[in-house]
Amino acid sequence: MNAQLRSFLAAVQYFTRLPVPASVGHSQQLLDDASRYFPAVGVLVGVISATALLLSSFLWPPVVAAIIAVAASIWLTGAFHEDGLADATDGLGGGYGQQRILEIMRDSRIGTYGTLALVLGISLRVAVLSALPVTTACVLLVAGHASSRFAAVALMWCLPYVREDESKAKPLSRNLSRAGLWVAATTTAVVLAIGAVLEPALLGGIAPAMLVIWWWYRVLQRNLQGYTGDCLGAAQQLAELGLFLGMLAAWYI
Repeated sequence: MNAQLRSFLAAVQYFTRLPVPASVGHSQQLLDDASRYFPAVGVLVGVISATALLLSSFLWPPVVAAIIAVAASIWLTGAFHEDGLADATDGLGGGYGQQRILEIMRDSRIGTYGTLALVLGISLRVAVLSALPVTTACVLLVAGHASSRFAAVALMWCLPYVREDESKAKPLSRNLSRAGLWVAATTTAVVLAIGAVLEPALLGGIAPAMLVIWWWYRVLQRNLQGYTGDCLGAAQQLAELGLFLGMLAAWYI
């Protein structure tokens, strides 16, 4: 199997429920190589979610179609990123000092901060999607899923990994090459450029998404001096929300 195709399929295998050939295999090195294709996986997830939104819009009101679209993406990824958001906010919200924060984040139980983060995050995504025309929301879904995964890649490049080990239930890419970073960045730039041509208001969401990720980077740098898998999942969720809210504001203006 072509090495690059295998890396892409590895990314699909690790971060979605979609079936891939058994020949793809499993390894830390393969996952590290696959990190360049995280935004491409986001495109795939976004297209499926957008399709769910479009088809649902023929049968139900906008808010119902939006819920179905968000639910489709959550099911497709196994709530991987939502779980990271909940764990990261529980740890950073309720812990003091790196070790205590990491202990809380490892706890499988969800706390108040994690619950609130999930409820607010999902509610805002549904609200934004239902407030936009269906075709505009479809463009936003694809661009949001792609660009938000690049936010996680960027954090991997800028910060060190701080855990000694990671749960097998949460595989994590830890070594990102410069070439991998450029592939991920180029994929994201192309998706955003196409999205902006289709829906110019999308440009209004880029700065808020970048601002949110810069804030999250500073939070991680100050409290953990690095990142964990949960922190990357939270980064994806936060960047997506920033793009969603920014585009909605630009669309209304």
